[in-house]
Amino acid sequence: MALGPRLDLRQTQSLVMTPQLQQAIKLLALSNLEIEAFIGEALETNPLLEAGELSLERPLADAPVAEEAAPDPTADELIARGAGEADAPLDIDPTALDRDRDTGDWSAAGGGGDEGPTIDERGEHAATLAQHLEAQIGTAEADPQLRFVAIHLIGLLDEAGYLHAPLREVAGDLGVPLASVEAALAVVQSLDPTGIGARTLSECLALQAIEADRYDPCMQRLIANLEMVARGEFARLKRMCGVDDEDFADMLNELRGYDPKPGLRIGSGERAPVVPDILITEVAGGGWDIAINQATMPRLVVNRSYYVELRGGCTDKASKSWLSEKLVDANWLIKALDQRQKTILKVAAEIVKQQDGFFRRGVSELRPLTLRTVAEAISMHESTVSRVTSNKYLLCNRGTFELKYFFTSGVARVSGSGEGAEGEGVSAEAVKAQIRALCDAEDTDDVLSDDKLVELLRDKGFDLARRTVAKYREAIGIGSSVQRRRQKKLARVA
Repeated sequence: MALGPRLDLRQTQSLVMTPQLQQAIKLLALSNLEIEAFIGEALETNPLLEAGELSLERPLADAPVAEEAAPDPTADELIARGAGEADAPLDIDPTALDRDRDTGDWSAAGGGGDEGPTIDERGEHAATLAQHLEAQIGTAEADPQLRFVAIHLIGLLDEAGYLHAPLREVAGDLGVPLASVEAALAVVQSLDPTGIGARTLSECLALQAIEADRYDPCMQRLIANLEMVARGEFARLKRMCGVDDEDFADMLNELRGYDPKPGLRIGSGERAPVVPDILITEVAGGGWDIAINQATMPRLVVNRSYYVELRGGCTDKASKSWLSEKLVDANWLIKALDQRQKTILKVAAEIVKQQDGFFRRGVSELRPLTLRTVAEAISMHESTVSRVTSNKYLLCNRGTFELKYFFTSGVARVSGSGEGAEGEGVSAEAVKAQIRALCDAEDTDDVLSDDKLVELLRDKGFDLARRTVAKYREAIGIGSSVQRRRQKKLARVA
């Protein structure tokens, strides 16, 4: 075999993400409030950008999206286009955003990176934890004595939101019955953020599980044995909780999603207030009007007269190059923000289409939905849909909901059911609503057992195991058939 130098030609394909494309991907994951802060920084660093008046035009949810990328224009070409071109859509292929497939963890796409806000960005007048809680007391408790005790308890909380003072000691200091202190603590623990006022880590997590409607007996046993979780005694915990591997993994994921120090979220500047990014209103004829909340989205324009003035004073090549770069950056940012709005509206429109029953009739009509379903419907990648739905909130006539709320697990329908097509799924929340309705309608002398609930739900088209029915029943606070029979008899005697 001969050895020697030689020349070979090889053709390969690789994806090179430009800084602008990386920035466009980052913009998708930011909320409107984070975008507002981002725009503020851009206004400070780019002299050609200025905030114009809010546009009165409402963008359409089904606005067309550009299919092909166009080369960046020169500065002179941008000037020749006129001021109106500043609002043109970003000419990049939206599927290019889908090519960032390296993020296996969707939760990592939700915060706009690891960079947290600086002290200046947090604001000088951010409300403290005590102020945040005391502002809620007035609406949460009308009794003056309980309100006084609750405010006293708030003053005893540490920065993480925990109460370390014994309740008997507090009662003695205030000269009130222990029952009054316990009732006031219940008021404090009902405030936002959930978990405030807990005396132990277990109680803090239990409060959050109750709020999330996941505090069934299995989760109760898991939270009561956190030291075993820390030691990794999972096999023993599964036996104690009476669940299989899949359910246990789901319980652990749920537990790890809770905040062990909820008080730190208030007054630290790490969590922005919930402001809806998308507004949904019903229109005549049964349709929906979907729009971006323009109140938190300043409209950017390019100050072209200032550009002309600066360009006239540029005598050297470096100055002209810097000015041209700033103009291109300004126009690109305006287009990128416009494309971001169109992408958000496109995803929101598909969510509203998929969950139309929820918006019209409530949670009982919430359907199981996955990121993939939405992504395939609008020809985008799951990672793009995940970024769009991170830190975004939707305001409708039923309240304010995070976009992630509409992606729920579900159960299969029974084949041949009259209430749904074969293979069609139903949301777990809808199943819980059906269980509650059946239990509310049961007769005192004929209380439904879990086996009977399984049969009735199967007749309605819900294919569930007895264990699942018991789990859902307990999660919504409905006792066993024995407990319900006893309660109904006592109520009838009374």
